[in-house]
Amino acid sequence: MSRRTLLAASAAVTGALGLARPAAAAEGESLTTAASTSALHLAPAYQQVAALRARQISARTLLERLLAHHAKVNPALNAVVTLDADAARAAADRADQYLAQTGRTLGPLHGLPITVKDALEVKGMRTTSGSPDFSNHVPATDADAVALLRAAGAVIIGKTNVPTMCQDIQTSNPIFGKTKNPFADDRTAGGSSGGPAAAVATGLSSIEVGSDLGGSLRLPAAYCGVYALRTSRGASPIVSTRGHIPRLPGWATSSDMLTLGPIARTPADLDLLLGVLAAPAPADGAAWKIELPAPTKTCLSQYRVGIWADDAFCRVDGATRALLDQVLNAVRQAGAQVDASTRPVNFGDSDKLFQRLMYATASATAPDAAFAADIEAADKIPAGDPSGLFLHSRTMRHRDWLVADETRQKLRAAWADYFTQHDILITPAAPTAAVLDQTSVPVPQRFITVDGAKRGYFEQTAWITLASPVGLPSIVVPVGQSAEGLPMSIQIIGPYLSDRTLIAVAKLLAQVLPAAPKAPALTA
Repeated sequence: MSRRTLLAASAAVTGALGLARPAAAAEGESLTTAASTSALHLAPAYQQVAALRARQISARTLLERLLAHHAKVNPALNAVVTLDADAARAAADRADQYLAQTGRTLGPLHGLPITVKDALEVKGMRTTSGSPDFSNHVPATDADAVALLRAAGAVIIGKTNVPTMCQDIQTSNPIFGKTKNPFADDRTAGGSSGGPAAAVATGLSSIEVGSDLGGSLRLPAAYCGVYALRTSRGASPIVSTRGHIPRLPGWATSSDMLTLGPIARTPADLDLLLGVLAAPAPADGAAWKIELPAPTKTCLSQYRVGIWADDAFCRVDGATRALLDQVLNAVRQAGAQVDASTRPVNFGDSDKLFQRLMYATASATAPDAAFAADIEAADKIPAGDPSGLFLHSRTMRHRDWLVADETRQKLRAAWADYFTQHDILITPAAPTAAVLDQTSVPVPQRFITVDGAKRGYFEQTAWITLASPVGLPSIVVPVGQSAEGLPMSIQIIGPYLSDRTLIAVAKLLAQVLPAAPKAPALTA
């Protein structure tokens, strides 16, 4: 029994009731006592669906308890920005009726009430991506990932907050305002999946689907003290991205670095949701399916572990260095083969390539006039001038993009070669714990502070974007806390399609590393 599972399964439940803490259920077991069932809405998803399947609680009862929790917690947090309680009640009633009439569940998420990031289109539910241009947008169809959630039996209750068009690493927009960090009002929840991460951390949803191009899924998870998995992406993603805004409503394509992935409070819930989401797009479903490899190792001592604890390109603070030292010692004591001097790729080269590809892909939906202005401005900046990186990348010719993509394929090959000698790589998730919220500060004036020194605002994401251009799976694992009581996290990167192995490693690490704190709203 891992410490983190114990906390998620029992502390969140019994703490909410003010009871003595009982022994926790093992992963996959349901809650059976009347006391624990009465707070089931705060339990991990795998326990909720087990209780629903066993008819220990109805979907409607679970939903009503969760809605009552929303009424207490969300007004101050502002994580859930659209709530359709009537539609959720109707869906919960249908799930209960189906189980009663057939004796079968609708799927692996039968009757589970969840929220969905406001960047993913949900049929009949307002979907804005935080943009006033879409303040009245009500999709006629579901995003592919949302369709999979519905087919699995999930009850979608509402949408969670994002920055405008998902284009910031903290979460605020002109429609709904700011989402607060669950641990401190003056800290950011991260972005762009700040609303989803805050919702999961506070029990407003047991699981969520986030999106990640430049860390939008994993940075908020790190700052809010929850788990998140950026899923593998090769020529196509293993989780379909159709229906994700900021590609405009109706677009069939998305960025070539965008992935969708699960957010949860336990590794078991990541696994549960990954099993639903990892599926071909509907057009491909008749011909092929996705079967992610199962983990082949059962204990940490069997793993070859690389640890990249710090780097001159993006220094981390003292607390993060101490955390990585603690991780190194714990993994080594567990018997793993550890390489503490590992450097799979050149950090600076990888980061520059990521920026070029990100700026290029973001140009797709620019209005014609704005893009023409960008071209004119880029032509005035000499080639190779660092100040022109954004505009030169955003307006690059197709041949230049093809050359950049060739560089990306060579970088993928370098990573693949690294993983012939190592099973996983552990790095910091961010240079620090959650930074101060700077919603009221213009982006060019924003900065972060690392050990008292001012640093660039976007350096928050440098470590987690190592995996982004090459499509590798990456999981953020909450571990311990800072002196201020903020959750801290590490990142684990694995070879292409090792998504389930990363989840298994996260479970094993939870047995030897300190648990991160739980959000006060989850246990109050």
